[in-house]
Amino acid sequence: MDDNQSDSIWVHIKNLFRGKDDEMPLEKAILEAKEEGDLAAEDTTMLLNVLRLSRLSVHEIMIPRTDMICAEVTDSIQQLGQLIVEHGHSRIPIYEDDKDNIVGLIYTKDLLPAMLGNSKAELTIRDILRPAMFVPENKNARDMLREFLARRMHMAIALDEYGGTSGLVTLEDVIEQIVGDIEDEHDIQEPEEILFLDNGQLRVSGRMALEDLNEESGMRLSSDQVETIGGYLCELTGRVPRSGDSFVVQGRKITVAEADKKQVKWITISAPEALPAGGTDSR
Repeated sequence: MDDNQSDSIWVHIKNLFRGKDDEMPLEKAILEAKEEGDLAAEDTTMLLNVLRLSRLSVHEIMIPRTDMICAEVTDSIQQLGQLIVEHGHSRIPIYEDDKDNIVGLIYTKDLLPAMLGNSKAELTIRDILRPAMFVPENKNARDMLREFLARRMHMAIALDEYGGTSGLVTLEDVIEQIVGDIEDEHDIQEPEEILFLDNGQLRVSGRMALEDLNEESGMRLSSDQVETIGGYLCELTGRVPRSGDSFVVQGRKITVAEADKKQVKWITISAPEALPAGGTDSR
């Protein structure tokens, strides 16, 4: 699909509702069509999601830098093959020295001939490297879709305002904003962000949003600087807490169950208990 075809999709959506009041916002016209029975619920959701693309940025839908599966350009073809088998990705970003210096992509389909070739000269990653596509992380998701289609590419490296690697975005990431999650045979079922244990404790992912945690736990955590419970604990301590560290916050004991040098991965939160008379929160 080229750029002109992409434009025609938007024109077609508008034409579907041309019988409505011409001054009516398209989103309102879609909702009205649903109320009148002209659109099924699933079709309504998809159309509204298409419109919503223009209000999303690449940063909001990308895979963050910390979660990027990459290989170093000095790795061997065999090491790269093991990485692809382990994670099941069809494209792997390649960096030199660190992730801020992405030098290209490796396609899985290029790797097999390299591993099975009869050439006496041993191939390196550089020999089969393809150019990477770079985009600013504040790029509009709708424009990102148009660029993917126009350039016939499926992956782009997102850059922050300083030119460093912020994350990566795929064509699948954008399409999922329209049709919902797309699962393939390589997808690993993600664990729930919060688990309710038999003893009344909670096991919580460090990436769970404070707003969601408050809703599930009855706590009232807030921050102007961070959005997740892992970030909240880092802000609280001024460092990345270690596994086993514990804190009393709003009468609940929070224990770091799993962490690495960069982030809090899992925590446990004790069952609600009344604070002792005259007790105070640590936050």
